Amino acid sequence: MLEIMPLLLFVCICGVLMLGYPVALSLAGTALAFAGLGMGLDALGITNGVFDASFLSAMPNRLYGTMTNQTLLAVPLFVLMGVLLEKSKVAETLLDAMALMFGSLRGGLGISVTIVGMLLAASTGIVGATVVTMGLLSLPTMLKRGYDPSLATGAICATGTLGQIIPPSIALVLLGDVLSSAYQQAQLSMGIWSPKTVSVGDLFIGALIPGLILVVAYIVYIAIIAWLKPEKAPAVDRDALLEELGHTGSIALLLLKGLVPPIILIVCVLGSILGGLATPTEASAVGAFGALMLAVANRKLSIKTLTEVVRSTTHVTSMVFLILIGAALFSLVFRGFGGEEVVTEIFENMPGGVVGATLVVMLVIFLLGFILDFIEITFVVVPIVGPVLLAMGLDPIWLGIMIAINLQTSFLTPPFGFALFYLRGVAPKEVTTSQIYKGVIPFILIQLCMLAALAAFPGLATWLPAQF
Repeated sequence: MLEIMPLLLFVCICGVLMLGYPVALSLAGTALAFAGLGMGLDALGITNGVFDASFLSAMPNRLYGTMTNQTLLAVPLFVLMGVLLEKSKVAETLLDAMALMFGSLRGGLGISVTIVGMLLAASTGIVGATVVTMGLLSLPTMLKRGYDPSLATGAICATGTLGQIIPPSIALVLLGDVLSSAYQQAQLSMGIWSPKTVSVGDLFIGALIPGLILVVAYIVYIAIIAWLKPEKAPAVDRDALLEELGHTGSIALLLLKGLVPPIILIVCVLGSILGGLATPTEASAVGAFGALMLAVANRKLSIKTLTEVVRSTTHVTSMVFLILIGAALFSLVFRGFGGEEVVTEIFENMPGGVVGATLVVMLVIFLLGFILDFIEITFVVVPIVGPVLLAMGLDPIWLGIMIAINLQTSFLTPPFGFALFYLRGVAPKEVTTSQIYKGVIPFILIQLCMLAALAAFPGLATWLPAQF
């Protein structure tokens, strides 16, 4: 009976979540209920038949350590940066500029959406914000100019999910913190101790090459469709587009105004990390301050706007940390029941060794991406499987990038992909759900090819961090 308690805990957590209860409260409540049950059965905190009294003090220590974690300070600051950029209309100006630059080419609007989506992902790091913003700003223009609804919606959803992998991604910030703890646990399980950890900066650098490859692949696909079937992605008359957008000045001036500020901001944030001038937490403060200055420069900063920005940032940050507290309690109770040993035994007996174990974990994470957000998956699943996989010899940076792209693909996959729900909520009524589903399929295949390429050539994720 006691041997199945870890699996029973995990199953109960999944069942409570499926009933629709809040994730954070489900994790914490179920974990505390099982902790009480385990103590009543003298089954919690047992190591080699001996009760570990320090387990009783582990919960408050774990929660205090979570709330004082310096790395996680980057979360509210990056969220603040993204919300400020959204409110300051930087995305709108940037999209207009790119549409005027590429719109006269076949597939030009689609290429513009991809590039702007990449820049927004690098600016905000929030999938929902990018998809909604691009859906509101670009989808009506693309449909009006004769673009195939499936191609238009597919491009918007796919580029929106780049927020998972293009740094400074909040997903990578959270993954870096969790994988760092998992890496240290893996070393301890092997009788090794080293001060080396997995930094968020390493994951940022490792994600650059796969992220840029995905962007180039999206652009190539749109260009091929425009070349083979020009009626699906027609060229746009630049003068007509200029008149429709309501810009009277020169295109060069619009490009300068729309393109330069966000690029400078991205270079300041990522450049300070890559150059070793700042930690990701410090760089997030630079980004938040830069976004504030852009809002002031665009005359979009008012008391009302600032209130909305602070309220939205507080809401997202509170959600993240409440889930993190619940996940920390779950992870602690799971390990108290000996769950880590159970998972290790399952993986060691799995056919295919480390390859088979990795495939199973990736499949489970992919399926969980249909019902859970990346925050829950990062805090619940990765602490369980991460130490075991890392102890089997996997590179932590490679594993983190694989998980991020896997979740990105999951969020794009019908019928439960989060990005599809975000776009459905803002798309015009004439765009059907089936058209959205059809449009994302080619982009899903591109991302699966990227996962396969990473599996075959791990250096795509590990080479660049090694150079720094």
